[in-house]
Amino acid sequence: MAEQEKRTPDQVCTFWIGEALCGVDIRCVQEINRQVDATPVPLSPPHVLGVMNLRGRVVTVVDLAAKLGLGSTRFTDETRNVIVQSQGEPVGLLVDRIADVVDVDPHTVAPAPANLGGIRGSAFQGVLRTDDSLVGILDVDAVLGEEA
Repeated sequence: MAEQEKRTPDQVCTFWIGEALCGVDIRCVQEINRQVDATPVPLSPPHVLGVMNLRGRVVTVVDLAAKLGLGSTRFTDETRNVIVQSQGEPVGLLVDRIADVVDVDPHTVAPAPANLGGIRGSAFQGVLRTDDSLVGILDVDAVLGEEA
């Protein structure tokens, strides 16, 4: 990711992965989609659910909980696919449910700890303190670039 993109985001799209409230820089989010069905890909890593066709583009669908070592996402009516851009390609991040888009004051972002809710700190750009919660701001390229 380019240096300019590593700066603290102005807004984050937040979502739940199990009991963890996470967010990604809104500039990375292409759309939030209800389509969660994916065609399995033989020999893919366990966190890759498969691929889907999104208006003519092939999108890899990743179970974000599995990728982060938090088990597997349970499919419910609230399960969503957050389509993000990572290294120029669209990737679907399967999440338990969507929360809000949150404005970010850079003074409320702390460095990521070594471990946040069982997730390696290297997966985060930082931690945002809001009035009533902590939001782990995921570094999409770091998460998707890590080996399983």
